[in-house]
Amino acid sequence: MNLFKQEENIFSVTQITNSVKKLLENSFGNVKVVGEISNFKAHFSGHWYFTLKDATAQISCTMWKSANAKVRFTPEDGMKIVVSGNLSVYPPRGTYQIDVKSMQADGVGELQAAFERLKNRLAEEGLFDESLKKPIPQIPQKIGIVTAIDSAAFKDMVSVAQRRYPLVELFVASSRVQGEGAAENISKNIQFLDSLGDLDVIIIGRGGGPLEDLWAFNEEIVARTIFAAETPIISGVGHEIDFTIADFVADLRAPTPTASMELATPNRDDILNYLDNYFEESSSNISSIISNFKVKISDLIISYGFKSHNFILNNNIQSLDNYLFKIENGLGKKLQNKMNELELKRNIIESFNIDKILKRGFSLVKQGDKIVARGENFDFTKKTKIKFYDKEIEIK
Repeated sequence: MNLFKQEENIFSVTQITNSVKKLLENSFGNVKVVGEISNFKAHFSGHWYFTLKDATAQISCTMWKSANAKVRFTPEDGMKIVVSGNLSVYPPRGTYQIDVKSMQADGVGELQAAFERLKNRLAEEGLFDESLKKPIPQIPQKIGIVTAIDSAAFKDMVSVAQRRYPLVELFVASSRVQGEGAAENISKNIQFLDSLGDLDVIIIGRGGGPLEDLWAFNEEIVARTIFAAETPIISGVGHEIDFTIADFVADLRAPTPTASMELATPNRDDILNYLDNYFEESSSNISSIISNFKVKISDLIISYGFKSHNFILNNNIQSLDNYLFKIENGLGKKLQNKMNELELKRNIIESFNIDKILKRGFSLVKQGDKIVARGENFDFTKKTKIKFYDKEIEIK
């Protein structure tokens, strides 16, 4: 319809609006627009509504749930962004708008600004309060891990746990750690591990990367989930120079995923040294106590009061010897019991030494990077490595 050639006709509002809608949508294809977010609203339906503006103009924008699910950050008023989409008209109001298909921050600087805004807001709410942080157990029995199970970070954490404290049990909730839905997935897995109720500590982490790759750990949903968890949480995200919102909310921040497992577990050698020192100190203390009592008794025996009453001493010397015997015998039994307990614990810990297990005649069968623990899992088509105590052989 050509409006300008039908000057005598009278058109309805709907006709005019529909004509403008067709003209606008057909004249512009996909457009990219840069501007600052204003009046951002996330509707309960999941759709986003906001205004994009610059110094002299503004335009309404709509981003449907199916499209905004791919956005890696949470938009906020004042953030400068670049959107891509189609121009359209909303007939009920007669206004034109952008039907946004994709959104990204206008450079790393904008992501950093968004990071600072959220950090300041959560700090004001008290989510970083040191007095609310839970202590990390010194000797945990069960540790939960939220990370990508196929990542180098996960392998490093498992390796550290096996080396430092092989008695600990690891519970892994494999998660997406970047990209679409990562923040929601991390939050869900933290809640799941926390709900088990018997974990001593939970580690969340991933390896290093640029700010946008670490962004899932800067999302508000992850921060609030960490804060609400009853289980102590260690955050080990990125490299030592990387900081995320999760680091500030967590009960303890580790500079790397590897360091997070080191902070969560005791060192086996330290435990053995502690037991040795405890045994030596206990033995020394008991010997000192016995010696002090002997000196006191000897002093009493040679005192003036005893000399003037030799008949009392003579009548009760056998009883005194019996008491001394009971004291020394009782302490000796307690000392021996403690020594037996220490030796038992030492043997339990040493039984996990893989070299000693292999030395006893056992062997370790590996196919690829996996250990074959059951005959039913053995694959005759794969290369097989068999590790003995003295060497390792490969069967093709």
